[in-house]
Amino acid sequence: MRNNNTSVPKYLFGFASDKLLVIASIIIVAIATLYPFNFSIPQNFSISTIFTSFDNTSFFNDQINNVLLFMPLGFGIASIFQRNKVKAFLQIILVIIAGASLSFSVELLQSFLPSRSPTPADILNNSIGTFVGLGCFYLYDSRSFSNIIGSIENSYFSNSNKKIIILFTGYILLTFAIGMSWQNNISLREWNANFPLILGNETTGNRPWQGYISQISFIDEIVSNNQVKLILTNQNYLFKNQDFLIANYDLNGNNNYRDKTGKLPDLLWQGELPKLENRDTEKGIILTPNSWLKSSESAKFVNQKIGETSEFTIITTIASANSNQTGPARIISLSGDSLHRNLTIGQEKQDLQLRLRTPITGQNGSDINISVPKVFSDTNNHRIVITYSKGIINVYVDKYDNVYKFNLLELLPNNQKIFSYAVTFLPLGLCLALLSIIAKRKFNLNRIILAIGILFPSLIVESILIHLNGKSLSFINLAFGMFFTACTALLLQARTALLSKSELIN
Repeated sequence: MRNNNTSVPKYLFGFASDKLLVIASIIIVAIATLYPFNFSIPQNFSISTIFTSFDNTSFFNDQINNVLLFMPLGFGIASIFQRNKVKAFLQIILVIIAGASLSFSVELLQSFLPSRSPTPADILNNSIGTFVGLGCFYLYDSRSFSNIIGSIENSYFSNSNKKIIILFTGYILLTFAIGMSWQNNISLREWNANFPLILGNETTGNRPWQGYISQISFIDEIVSNNQVKLILTNQNYLFKNQDFLIANYDLNGNNNYRDKTGKLPDLLWQGELPKLENRDTEKGIILTPNSWLKSSESAKFVNQKIGETSEFTIITTIASANSNQTGPARIISLSGDSLHRNLTIGQEKQDLQLRLRTPITGQNGSDINISVPKVFSDTNNHRIVITYSKGIINVYVDKYDNVYKFNLLELLPNNQKIFSYAVTFLPLGLCLALLSIIAKRKFNLNRIILAIGILFPSLIVESILIHLNGKSLSFINLAFGMFFTACTALLLQARTALLSKSELIN
């Protein structure tokens, strides 16, 4: 049976299908976000502690999942409102409020789950998901879609070339804004300020590294090429130029290790003190599975400063005691546990591995693999300089010419790249389809808008990424952008044409 006001089936097994969809969506949301339902009241419970627990971040995969999870809810609620003849504008407002309310309730309940981390960004992403679900309903429901298309075709803009060109200019400016927003994917603003500095392990003690470390320094900016050369060739350069350091530990074999800049807490031994006979004054202190170092408090100053600039330089001198260590074995970490980190320098057999927390690499920094080969093929001391800026990582090993360069945007896994381009260009394709419908009566202008509107966004976004991030030109990426834009615009146009033809026949 079908409702007179909608093409969506009204009943399923004797029940209203849209109501069943809403109920099922709520149940799925509850299971996906609250399982295993091990609720407990936190110690020192108060309203302020609940809102403090919201200090978490959302990453790319989480954002996609949160949007997809709430889309069926938006679809079902929109169908219910349409059946009850709720005005379109009010539908949009109420659907967004419903999604945001359910999301806030879930995030609030996650404050009482030790296994979950409430995140303010999830509320926004869930609300976007319900809105996208509403849009999908309008596209699916023939009557709703026809009404919207009719309103657009007869809109205030459709009879004026000037107004259409102004709208198209806005479309191009929107493309620039979306292209610039890619910078958020490679920023370090999501770094957790409360993570400690750990050498030779994780806080949990289950990722040990065995080897020597004699020095580690942090800078909250990328140093120049000339400075890199001086750091690698002149052992006294940092000692004479400490003003630009935000932390500097000289690990000389004493029982406590203080930051020379006075900005980070002391490093303290975890486990047992290393035996005197295992010390090597030339290589520095030895770290073992039974003896590693951790800052007495969080490395807040370093975490915050690097998070603010989204740049860093790290200098260290290390020597592995075993070329077959895996895990990766943690050499230097700013992390909370084995699954949550800002940064880790580790060893995976003979390779140096780097994990870095950004929106696209995830909260464990492991979604993109950054590996420097053969660094630990011997047990000698190695001087390492690592720099990061605008998504580009440089790892210098012993010599300035021995450098490995990585661009995070070029290392995106294929599935993540496809999602990223879909999220970027599907909305642009929708905007282009609407522009094309508005310009329907201006045949020549419509064709120009459609051709330029498919080609330019992909070129603009790729040009922005090349200019700001130094990535190389990728024709595959250009093709991805044009594909998603063209498919969205042309499919909506085809649906409009089919509905118009159906109405003429009827």
